[in-house]
Amino acid sequence: MDFSFGVEDEVFRGEVRSWLGERLGVGGWSGAFEDLSVRRSWERELGRGGWIGIGWDRACGSYGNREATLAQQVVWAEEYAGARAPERVGHIGENLLAPTLIAYGDAAQRKRFLPPVARGEELWCQGYSEPGAGSDLAAVRTVAVRDGATYRISGQKVWTSLARTADWCFVLARTDPGERRHRGLSFLLVPMDQPGRVEVRPIRQMTGTAEFNEVFFDGAVARAEHVVGGPGAGWRVAMGLLARERGVSTLAQQVGFAVELVEVRDAAVRTGAVRDPVLRDRLVRLWAELRVMRWNALRTLGPAAGDAGAPSVAKLLWSGWHQRLGELSMRVRGADAACGPREWTADAPYELDAEQRRFLFSRADTVYGGSDEIQRTIIAGRVLGLDGGRERG
Repeated sequence: MDFSFGVEDEVFRGEVRSWLGERLGVGGWSGAFEDLSVRRSWERELGRGGWIGIGWDRACGSYGNREATLAQQVVWAEEYAGARAPERVGHIGENLLAPTLIAYGDAAQRKRFLPPVARGEELWCQGYSEPGAGSDLAAVRTVAVRDGATYRISGQKVWTSLARTADWCFVLARTDPGERRHRGLSFLLVPMDQPGRVEVRPIRQMTGTAEFNEVFFDGAVARAEHVVGGPGAGWRVAMGLLARERGVSTLAQQVGFAVELVEVRDAAVRTGAVRDPVLRDRLVRLWAELRVMRWNALRTLGPAAGDAGAPSVAKLLWSGWHQRLGELSMRVRGADAACGPREWTADAPYELDAEQRRFLFSRADTVYGGSDEIQRTIIAGRVLGLDGGRERG
């Protein structure tokens, strides 16, 4: 397909580069990896600039964000990644919750929740996965019981990104205990600041960081008017959200991947590892695969946007690719890859540099966001029409 940028798009690109350059300087972001207070301030800076939600449907109104065509959304995403800007802590609200409210929410919900997201003032996390209900999302056991004008929520969620800093959580819970599987679920908007009713426990990973969390709800309160799509519509809303999880952001992700690939290539040249023909072949293959991923992502933004299996295909492509890149980066470094940047102590047993952290974290790429096995099952059912891909209810 032809996806070229016009004159207006290039003018927009110049505006984006100028704005990012003034605020980030040369070399991009240099803040602490887990400094959430700084990253939260950055969200508000993006909001003041009107850069949050530029892809939202304008039929539902403007919330202080800029208008942008699809091509300009791609420009923004790619320039943001290329500038090495901070990793977003507001992306769940902007890219998951907001499109879901626009598609399934009512006017009051959009009026209440979209403006604070657009201003970078309220952050969100996602309450989907549970112990025993991860990829098999229809097996959720968290319950929400109607209590007058509210729901009381009890249960546990796990692998909840950004739960420690989020103000709100959208929670998939069972509101009709008489139903099974994907029936009887509801999509509730739950405030996180409920001491004694909402508890967040960080999950320490082998990278030494704790992006993921367990969240425990013990009678947590959600208002009845904050059920998106109405009671019992949770499965439809949750699946609609997952269908919107990938799109323009996939292209931005690939720009980040391209930067990482260049770093690995340069390291291979610097260390002389590039003289190994097998390693050199793997570098070329990764470059070619990344180009294919870009073309596929552009295809799904165009005429193939409605392909039922497109999100699953994209997830399969990038997750395996990123794992292979991490493995190659360690091979390029050789024995040095096993050494930390400083001496270990009892209080701080190890510290990782960016490449080591990327390698270890990438081991989860083929699991989180839907495991490879689940993605293949979805493709089998929705694209190939095989029995193994049919939903069970």
